[in-house]
Amino acid sequence: MAVNISDVMVRDAQGTPKRLGEWAGQVLLLVNVASRCGFTRQYAGLQTLQETYGDQGFTVLGFPCNDFGAQEPGSLAEIQQFCSSTYGASFPLLDKVTMAEEPYISLTQSEPTGPVAWNFEKFLVAKDGTVLARFKSTVEPDSSELRSAIEAALAA
Repeated sequence: MAVNISDVMVRDAQGTPKRLGEWAGQVLLLVNVASRCGFTRQYAGLQTLQETYGDQGFTVLGFPCNDFGAQEPGSLAEIQQFCSSTYGASFPLLDKVTMAEEPYISLTQSEPTGPVAWNFEKFLVAKDGTVLARFKSTVEPDSSELRSAIEAALAA
């Protein structure tokens, strides 16, 4: 069954509660990010996706997470500074999360179900808030698999 995350509450960078449905009409890519991970270089590719598809109604949402290998120990301000200065990342970074809270409680109920395995796992969400696909950390942002899925979601 397709999971809809429109009513899921998260916290923005200022810690203010925000409903994911506020991005209704946008295709979203939700990613648990970490600054000291072997996959951290994916920030550059995520920024490229934002620049490539942003004008078409696409948004990357980064959720810093320290659950895997303690690879995101910094404060949100430190994380934002690192991402913008090192990778030019300008897509929204929301408040730090754990895998035991939203949006991951809901996201991991989508097919394939199960816990997030590591940093930089990606969830593609349709304009209506339905979770469309899940991509493991090893799927690079510039992969044809991910780009094709984004383009199909934007065209729908």
